[in-house]
Amino acid sequence: MRRARPHRGMSSLRAKLTWVNVALLALGVIVATGVSVMGMRHYLLDNVDSELTQSRSSLLATGITMKDIERLSELGIALDKLSPGGKEHASALPRGDTVFVAVDKGGKPVAIGSLVPTPRQRALAAAVDDPGAVADSAEPRDVTLDGDAHRMVGAELADGTTVLMAADTEDVESGIKKALRLDAAFGVVLLGLLAVLTMIAAHHRLRPLEDMVETASAIAEGDLTRRVPSSRAPATETEQLRLALNSMLHQVESAFETRERSSAQLRRFVADASHELRTPLSAIRGYLQLYDKGMLRDPAERTRAWSRVLAETDRMGHLVDELLTLARLDQQPELRFRNVDLSRLVRDAADDLRVQEPERPLTVRADGSVLVHADESGMRQVLGNLLANVRVHTPADAPVTLGVERQDGLVRLRVADRGPGLSEADAARVFDRFFRAGGGAGSGLGMAIVQGVVAAHDGQVEVETAPGSGLTVTVTLPARTGG
Repeated sequence: MRRARPHRGMSSLRAKLTWVNVALLALGVIVATGVSVMGMRHYLLDNVDSELTQSRSSLLATGITMKDIERLSELGIALDKLSPGGKEHASALPRGDTVFVAVDKGGKPVAIGSLVPTPRQRALAAAVDDPGAVADSAEPRDVTLDGDAHRMVGAELADGTTVLMAADTEDVESGIKKALRLDAAFGVVLLGLLAVLTMIAAHHRLRPLEDMVETASAIAEGDLTRRVPSSRAPATETEQLRLALNSMLHQVESAFETRERSSAQLRRFVADASHELRTPLSAIRGYLQLYDKGMLRDPAERTRAWSRVLAETDRMGHLVDELLTLARLDQQPELRFRNVDLSRLVRDAADDLRVQEPERPLTVRADGSVLVHADESGMRQVLGNLLANVRVHTPADAPVTLGVERQDGLVRLRVADRGPGLSEADAARVFDRFFRAGGGAGSGLGMAIVQGVVAAHDGQVEVETAPGSGLTVTVTLPARTGG
């Protein structure tokens, strides 16, 4: 069942990434718009300035005077009157984008023939404090007439009269405002589109992180088998994080399973140990109660009871010793490693077996010297436990073979018997503590001790068996020697 995703709000990583992208794009749009508007304004005003400058240069190149202008003006009016449909001009020139006015040295506008200055011409003359300075300036100037922006130049005629020319730049400003509104509208649409695309992309890219959160939540609720799924097109860093997290989760699951298995083994171990110790303790308590109540009057009965008490005490002491050995092996004790001749240990163990069971057929393959870096007492205990199993669980006439060899950088110790063997189920549990095949004799700790000692030597123990085919135990050790 998929868990509901929590509400993220504006504080989520997805929202923060979206706002950062939108803010960066907004800054870019503002800068780009500002640069483009300034460039366009500069280009358009430069065209206006070029026309004004060209007009001034043409006027100065003619060498015309104010009287020449008046004559030309009167001639133009006369021709206009003679033309069909002509009409009287009251006092003003036609209003256009360019304002043209002549001023005297005091800065006052002068009439051109019968044409008196218009209000706009007077406003242009009034807006200039020093006409001579305007005429001397090579660059056009800004001037405002009736609230409208203009660019202005001046030209001094041959008779000292100054002519002022101003071109209206309102169309330029209006065009710039329209372009600015268009850029602003386009920028808003672009920002909205970017916000939507960023949210979609962030949802796709951050999905692995959300899966990790869901997996962690599921594991916190007890589902240790959950893993972070792989996305279709993961980023390199996200995929590395996913692999590392899954590896960590696998280790956590393995550690938890190991702890549970160890706890179960410990509980079973304590129960089995209690059961094994309870039997000799009950026997000892029973004989002591008989003795205490005076029920053992016959000396033979007392002797037999005392023998049984000693036997159970020895059995209990042997069991405690084996438990202590297993406890030390579980704590990974420091063994006394040195070069040990494993062939010699095999021959010594064979001699002990011959003394204990002279009738048992025994074959020994341990010629020469096979040195290994090992703890001698631990290896003697391994051989002793393996041969003790042979004595306890096989008939006295079952053949036994002891052998040791060095091969492929390893040393292999084999103890094989021709006894009844083990079933597949018993063979799988042969190294379990307190396990006795068929409920036989012994404490059931011998093979567990063998496995613990061999594991402390970085070795392995393997069994080959089948019902009626005997049992072969192979101990494999690294063939290294000490310096």
